[in-house]
Amino acid sequence: MKHFLDLIDIPASELRAILDDAKASRAARVGWPKGKVDAGAPLADHVLAMIFEKSSTRTRTSFDVGMRQLGGQTMFMTSSDMQLGRGETIEDTAQVLSRFVDIVMIRANNHDDVVNFAKAGSVPVVNGLTDKSHPCQIMADLQTLEERGLDLKGARIAWVGDGNNVCASFIDATPKFGFSLAVATPAGYSPDMARVEQARSEQGRVDLYDSAEAAVSSADVVVADTFVSMGDEDAEKRLSDLAPFMVDDNLMGKANGGAVFLHCLPAHRGEEVTASVIDGPQSAVFDEAENRLHAQKAILKWCLET
Repeated sequence: MKHFLDLIDIPASELRAILDDAKASRAARVGWPKGKVDAGAPLADHVLAMIFEKSSTRTRTSFDVGMRQLGGQTMFMTSSDMQLGRGETIEDTAQVLSRFVDIVMIRANNHDDVVNFAKAGSVPVVNGLTDKSHPCQIMADLQTLEERGLDLKGARIAWVGDGNNVCASFIDATPKFGFSLAVATPAGYSPDMARVEQARSEQGRVDLYDSAEAAVSSADVVVADTFVSMGDEDAEKRLSDLAPFMVDDNLMGKANGGAVFLHCLPAHRGEEVTASVIDGPQSAVFDEAENRLHAQKAILKWCLET
């Protein structure tokens, strides 16, 4: 059974196949209505359950539309709609849902809950975001960069801000795709060092900086994320600590000419990025958002081996 939980656990060759399938899927649908089913309806008669403990725009919409384009059906559930919200164990929930659906996507607060769901259930599980990682987002990001003409092998990607769950999945991707990752964070916001060391042990290059300018120097890509995420209760402190890491035109000027700007959205203009950058010609954020659809369709097909 194939679960899509963390990039570090999936062979590089299989991640490459997923990425190539995602690009082919997008190219094949140019000019099509959004509701038209893909040729061959590869996931016809399959049902995807989507469980959300966190609110969502891109994850919910892209998985829902994606499964429909593949010919399948979807079920949307929040933890408050389910017995999970009244104390039923994640393991019991996994075993029950496995009797009704073919695959499950979970957007969860606790990463261990997703891991335990996958262990207890008998259908593939996709990590739609946890406190520890966001692998679907990084697959869409890498698809976007390749479509912009970037050769990932040997490229330099700079992450600026909080070493959060999205940063963690970028770290996981370094040994799989051959790019180097320069992570710039203030004190107290460093990425998970266990992930850094694991990536390095597999020949991934991850360099850590306390200066945004140093990380962005000669970068091909600059990536930012919101300074205050869902569940953060120290917003004022975070905004103050992370303010020197805002991506503006001056910082983008330190990167290679034509460097691409990415942000997984939602964005807060004037906090982690200026409007002139995110709405400017170097920004690929809306292609990046659209590619959540195509990348996740490829992930669903990979999990179900179609």
